[in-house]
Amino acid sequence: MALCPGRFRDPRSTEYDFISLIIVRCPGCEKAARVVPAPEASDPGGRIVFTPRRLVCRDCGLSRVWSGRRVALPAGTAQPATDPYFGMPLWLQVATRHGWLWAYNLEHLDLIRRFVQAPLRERAPWYDTGQKMTLVARLPAWIKRAKNRDEILRAVSRIQALLVAA
Repeated sequence: MALCPGRFRDPRSTEYDFISLIIVRCPGCEKAARVVPAPEASDPGGRIVFTPRRLVCRDCGLSRVWSGRRVALPAGTAQPATDPYFGMPLWLQVATRHGWLWAYNLEHLDLIRRFVQAPLRERAPWYDTGQKMTLVARLPAWIKRAKNRDEILRAVSRIQALLVAA
């Protein structure tokens, strides 16, 4: 079944679906670095949130390992967002007059872009899976408002330009 071009159907993604790759600002060289699950931590039965992570920068060679039990997910858009593991600022973020627009990776940014640009936004019924609050449902109201659509799409374009420049 093909969707109409102006329609967005919520894929029921959560924030946890996008934390397998997080693009952050390297503390050593201030360029783009990645936070990824550590290769030696392949526990399929464990929770993906608490698997050990590795911060890797290709430019300066920085490598750090996180194997703690505390995760701090970003709350709100009033200040710049940081990654939940190392506390490094996210690379894919930009300030708007309403607050900070941020994304963990390109797939996360693409989901936000598709949601914002669609004039018709459909949510899946929660009773199918019992999941009421998806990532799209948790977006701030200023991102969901149609009157801010052009401004948010310009911010998404600025974020994509930051990645291309890196």
